[in-house]
Amino acid sequence: MAEAFFRKFASKQFNVSSAGTIPSLQLNPIVIQVMKEIGIDLTNSLPKLLSNSMIEYSSNIVNMGCMDKESCPSLFVKDVLDWDISDPKGKSLEEVRIIRDKIKSEVMNLIKTFET
Repeated sequence: MAEAFFRKFASKQFNVSSAGTIPSLQLNPIVIQVMKEIGIDLTNSLPKLLSNSMIEYSSNIVNMGCMDKESCPSLFVKDVLDWDISDPKGKSLEEVRIIRDKIKSEVMNLIKTFET
């Protein structure tokens, strides 16, 4: 969701990528649904595995919130923004909408910091 919001609202000069330490094989159908509700189609998107090169070549890293503390990137990388956002897995439609809106808010705040 964060990658989709960043792509939609940020300047085209940024290269953004989203990945996880233990990604699912497919996107959560409820995530696809709540993003479609606001005009963002993630139907053909696939989760990606976080790689060392992604971390190494990134100028900014955001940690959404780790379920698996042993492989959490925020423990191993300095200067990580930690948004502490719940994983939508297993959440109700309404809970995922709240998560979506929180992610959008955080992304918009981050974009503002790049503009100043």
